[in-house]
Amino acid sequence: MANQPPQPDDPAQQTHGGWQYTGQQYTGQQYPGQQYPGQQYPGQQTPPPHYGAGPGYPPGPGYGYVGRPTNTLAILSLVMAFVFAPLGIVFGIMAKRQIAQTGEDGDALATAGLWIGVAFTALLALAIVAWIAMLALFVSTATTVADQVGTITSTPWPTGTPLPGP
Repeated sequence: MANQPPQPDDPAQQTHGGWQYTGQQYTGQQYPGQQYPGQQYPGQQTPPPHYGAGPGYPPGPGYGYVGRPTNTLAILSLVMAFVFAPLGIVFGIMAKRQIAQTGEDGDALATAGLWIGVAFTALLALAIVAWIAMLALFVSTATTVADQVGTITSTPWPTGTPLPGP
């Protein structure tokens, strides 16, 4: 039997991670019209041999303390900028002062909370001014209409003339 794979005691055979690689292509039994299994199709590449798992990695350092803590007011500044914007501004200013003194992380959070708070507070102020302007316009229009209706209805109906209607 010429087409049998080499026996396990063959010195050319290598074992890697439970897989065996002999360095030889399997020729197998040929059928009419079939390409040889060892031949390449056009554009096909030979896959590299399996070498098994590499050496194990050493365990990681664990979950110990890594770096400086983040300033709590900086986190609150960013959160409050979306919840109640003026408080985000106050917390942002306080956080930046604390970070300058203590050297904690979170300067970018405090800056973002400060500026988002400023933007939302400006939008809120603009909305309040627009609401007051609309209210003033409504009151002015309602007063003008009421004055006009009052002058129309305050004119007495001439006596002796019939009322309009059916």
